[in-house]
Amino acid sequence: MKTILFVLCLAASAMSQEKDRGPFTVGSATASVGERVSGLIPVEAGVDLGSDIPVVVVNGRHPGPVLAIMAGSHGTEYASIVAAQQLISLLNPEEISGVVIVVPLINIPSFMQKVPHLNPIDGKNLNRVYPGNLKGTQSERIAYYITSQILERADHVIDMHGGDLDENLRPNTIWTKTANEKQDAISREMALAFGLDTIIISNDRPRDPMHSLYLENTATTRGKPSITVEAGYAGTVDADDVSSLVTGCLSVMRYLKMLPHPATKVEHPVWIDHVLTVTAQDSGVFYPLVKKGTYAEKGMKLGYITDVFGHTIYESRATGSGVVLYICAVPSMKKGDTIAHIGTIAPPAAGAAGEEPK
Repeated sequence: MKTILFVLCLAASAMSQEKDRGPFTVGSATASVGERVSGLIPVEAGVDLGSDIPVVVVNGRHPGPVLAIMAGSHGTEYASIVAAQQLISLLNPEEISGVVIVVPLINIPSFMQKVPHLNPIDGKNLNRVYPGNLKGTQSERIAYYITSQILERADHVIDMHGGDLDENLRPNTIWTKTANEKQDAISREMALAFGLDTIIISNDRPRDPMHSLYLENTATTRGKPSITVEAGYAGTVDADDVSSLVTGCLSVMRYLKMLPHPATKVEHPVWIDHVLTVTAQDSGVFYPLVKKGTYAEKGMKLGYITDVFGHTIYESRATGSGVVLYICAVPSMKKGDTIAHIGTIAPPAAGAAGEEPK
């Protein structure tokens, strides 16, 4: 009899928790427990045009954390946008503990007009204006709503990116370190669970939450364990890149105990502790001589630039030794443009051991 009463009490307690949780609302999307609902976050017109941010709220059957998965800050990083779409269809609220917020495309003007890096409405990089400004330009207003309606309410954040139209990119995860050891340990484990074999340790992002600049960093400066992930290259939608982003998100959800079964994790990643930027010293036609993921020694020739007649006017060389994380994917090159990113390799044991999420 005592056993039966104990089981009934547990069931009643679980039902009470679900009832207490209630619906979860982001923009026009309100999902009750056990529902997946799509909607929009309206960004009203101000000094320029308004916009609508598409959002999906998946309110799991069981209690748990709130995870935000974002994509499309740069509208021609197509692999991340397609991955977010595919992920939505895989999220079954009956299996999920907690709430998942998915934004599959933040920068709609960039996507529709095929403009890399920037929002063509105001000419700004949407991933450099956080936490946003309600009275600012469209990018700043979008960032304001992302911050206030999603990032400040989430417990964890995954910001998905990829190779833009001019970027031949090696897939990687960015792990931002802070002075909060517990937060850093959890975000490190999120990076390992995501599964990409290159992890960049970022120590130089802003610490001021009111000048956080980046989407992921906005969550990080507010005490939320978060990661940035990159897969895709030169605006392509490669099936392997898309799959790595989808499976990575699901694996992080398992680590956070939002899905059943243990998470897998990359066991021997390449840790990058510094990224060198190599820029063009002349304008012209660029010819790369290295591929993404190759190892470059300091002084090695990365490519060269010709004038419009094909005469070489500049040779680009590595300013340090490391992994080629990115090499320009198109011939168009003007003085000051980024030719390559070189990642210097850190010790294998970089970072803390990690903690289990609460």
